[in-house]
Amino acid sequence: MSEKKRVIKSDLKALDAYELRREDYDEIPELTDEDFARGVWHRGGKPMPHGPRGRPKSKNPKRPVSLRLDPDVLAHFRRSGRGWQTRINIVLRKAAKLPQKDKGAI
Repeated sequence: MSEKKRVIKSDLKALDAYELRREDYDEIPELTDEDFARGVWHRGGKPMPHGPRGRPKSKNPKRPVSLRLDPDVLAHFRRSGRGWQTRINIVLRKAAKLPQKDKGAI
């Protein structure tokens, strides 16, 4: 079995030893927001045409707090299932006489 060896006309050791200097970057144009907008997200080598998945960032995000509640109060809200923290938020907004937000924001 005869195999042809690929001839590379570069000195790979010299290439590997070369350290980039600041002036090496001068000819590379700076990337703009438009350049990034044209880019395509990849995960695992596969393109993701819609970008990374997940909930969009909120303009007015809720903040995590540590709050001590009586066990029976906590049990009451948890018994009602998923969204119990949101329901506590609604009750607190009513008690503070703050305007209710639309359901899409809660």
